[in-house]
Amino acid sequence: MLEDVTIIGSGPAGHTAAIYLGRAERNPLMFEGFMAGGIAAGGQLTTTDTIENFPGFANGITGSELMEQMREQSLKNSVRIVTETVCSVDFSKRPFILTLESGETVETKSVIVATGATAKTLNILGSKEFWQKGISACAVCDGALPIFRNKTLAVIGGGDTAMGEAEHLAKFAKEVVIIHRRDKFRASQILQDRIKANPKIKVMWNSIPVELKGSKLLESAILQNTLTGENTELEISGLFYAIGHNPNTEFLDGQLQLDGQGFIVTQAGSTKTSIDGVFAAGDVQNPHHRQAVIAAGSGCLAALECEEFLIKN
Repeated sequence: MLEDVTIIGSGPAGHTAAIYLGRAERNPLMFEGFMAGGIAAGGQLTTTDTIENFPGFANGITGSELMEQMREQSLKNSVRIVTETVCSVDFSKRPFILTLESGETVETKSVIVATGATAKTLNILGSKEFWQKGISACAVCDGALPIFRNKTLAVIGGGDTAMGEAEHLAKFAKEVVIIHRRDKFRASQILQDRIKANPKIKVMWNSIPVELKGSKLLESAILQNTLTGENTELEISGLFYAIGHNPNTEFLDGQLQLDGQGFIVTQAGSTKTSIDGVFAAGDVQNPHHRQAVIAAGSGCLAALECEEFLIKN
């Protein structure tokens, strides 16, 4: 059967697009993925404990609950959800052909890619035990949570993202420590100057975390000096990765235009990609603002633009 539209991915962008297209009676097909990129269906939000900044939930909601509600809403709007991962695509001819891990293929007139991006982390001893128990990859998402307020927090990284995360955390923390493996940052100078001028932020140069410790929650990090090999223990209540994200675009095999980091390039103010009829929404095409509400908005735009494309064709 030839599909009108197929959505690859099941985060806020994918489900918002699906809901809009379902209401437009396009009977969309969604492949939510089976541990695609090492993340469960629903995307990165399923690894977030508490969300307090998504509109409509005054008392907060867990990431898993939010994604489950989005999934339920998609189903109620006639979205067909398949728990399989798309492993390759063929955009060289029409209709487009998607190949699943099972080996089956799907033909479709249009595609919305909403596969997101996975935060880069470090394989530190204790990191798995304290994930979402003191460890996070999103300061804007989690920094204001009660477990981090008025505590000493650490940020790992040396680029613009790390500077921004540290500045944000300084609003709530007693102290923020930037841990950097080198003796200078690669961040823009204006951000470095702001970090140096903030009395609540300090830097530990030439340092890498080698072990994380605590009882129920994160309590300290063992840091190793990259020059001397000496270990020191830093008491912290939170550790935030700010070393970048990997966009989940490998399965595209270079058939869409990507930027230098591998994110899908879309037209300004649009979700249209380099191939007519293929749209990209959410973190997979946004390397800067990794927020659920922004992803959901881009999913809405992708659905509207996809509907326009289908009407014209």
